[in-house]
Amino acid sequence: MCAQPSPTHPDPGGRTVLDDRDIARALTRISHEILERNKGARDLVLLGIPSRGVPLARRIAERIAAVEGYDVPVGSLDVTMYRDDLRLKPARALLPTEIPPGGIDDQVVVLVDDVLFSGRTIRAALDALQDIGRPSAVRLAVLVDRGHRELPIRADFVGKNLPTSLVERVRLRVAETDGIDAVTIEDTGPGGGA
Repeated sequence: MCAQPSPTHPDPGGRTVLDDRDIARALTRISHEILERNKGARDLVLLGIPSRGVPLARRIAERIAAVEGYDVPVGSLDVTMYRDDLRLKPARALLPTEIPPGGIDDQVVVLVDDVLFSGRTIRAALDALQDIGRPSAVRLAVLVDRGHRELPIRADFVGKNLPTSLVERVRLRVAETDGIDAVTIEDTGPGGGA
């Protein structure tokens, strides 16, 4: 069943492929997969990639805390200045990078992003991590993997594989900033988008 628009939940636009319940289930599954692979919550740090990856990272941390009784440190990692397309696109606002007080050295860092597309954002995130510290391992969790990789990057934890065409845009809306949880596909015409 798809989320229905209402005064408190505006119409997400496009074709809804994941509603709030689908997103909740995917994040719960990702949380359990992270715990299983890491053999618990110790030594984990979750870093959300702004903007939608940050609330996803917080939600995953809440689910891990509910299972393990341990609060996983959560932060954010802005990758804007590490992108290889800065000269091709209009100027972007810098968003905060917030590293938890314990840092990331010798920790298992799980990068959390909304949609994995070309892989260029994740490459930028890996470059940004080098300036912050040296984790023992870096993993990647994404809500949606839409394919069309331009770099050899693969997510370790995926909520939904969503095959798309290049002229479609996959868009995540989260209640924290958009008033609704939904993943939609929109036709953008030639060129596509995330």
